[in-house]
Amino acid sequence: MRFATFKNGTDRWIGIVNAEGSHVLPLLEAHEQMSGEKFIPSDMLEAISLGDKFYQEAEKTVKWVRENALEKKLNIPIDSAELLAPIPRPAKNIFCVGKNYAEHAIEMGSKDDIPEHVMVFTKSPTSVTGHGQKVLSHSELTEQLDYEGELAVVIGKKGKAIKQEEALDYVFGYTIVNDVTARDLQARHKQFFIGKSLDTTCPMGPWIVHKSAIENPNKLNIMTSVNGEVRQDSNTENFIFPVEEVIAVLSQGMTLEPGDIIATGTPAGVGKGFKPPRFLKAGDTIEITVEGIGTLRNQVTK
Repeated sequence: MRFATFKNGTDRWIGIVNAEGSHVLPLLEAHEQMSGEKFIPSDMLEAISLGDKFYQEAEKTVKWVRENALEKKLNIPIDSAELLAPIPRPAKNIFCVGKNYAEHAIEMGSKDDIPEHVMVFTKSPTSVTGHGQKVLSHSELTEQLDYEGELAVVIGKKGKAIKQEEALDYVFGYTIVNDVTARDLQARHKQFFIGKSLDTTCPMGPWIVHKSAIENPNKLNIMTSVNGEVRQDSNTENFIFPVEEVIAVLSQGMTLEPGDIIATGTPAGVGKGFKPPRFLKAGDTIEITVEGIGTLRNQVTK
């Protein structure tokens, strides 16, 4: 099941996107028609915080719509809806794993840069934008805007000191993140936060796929293209630190909460890794496709 946040007119809703990606079902409206109850919120963070009950009610609603042949009546063409980031304003910074693919660590330095322990930085919630939205070039601040296609994990329940073998039980679902980075700011300030947190530099989406649809997050094809040219092409089986380990490490002494987002790292092929580097410019279109999830598409603008 694919959960999206979208606008239809001025209102914001949670919806279920069909298998073809052509229509979205307004979940609150459909559930209310089915049950007569106002259980489904319009905010994804609130919905995820409801726990398993939210997914169960969503599943029942989709089944009821199908059994009663109400798709044409209730579904909205996705082209007429404005997809937002699945979680438009995260409650906390986005957790980001650095150098989680050996080849990326090498392209950014050498074999000595392959980490022995999970490397983590964060991006500001204000950096988030959605599928199809513009990414600002910030040309007044940076000449080295770069892309990083990543699988992202959305936490579904509160946890601390989580064991690796239980880590996936704490996941709600998976989405895609483009960890857009101003490399020169990153170098200038000797840390990642400013260079990673400019407005619109965390495109996310196009939706969250529930964990039940992803058998193994550590075995998914991931590909990034710029203007149709493939730049990154890998598989999450190449993670240095698999999803379970990342969740376990983050939760040691720090509580993870519903709606927390973890970007799991990017493969080799970023702009900075080319010789000479191939940074983004206004007009460029970036597409990131992750197996079992879909494609996140954004264009850079002035």
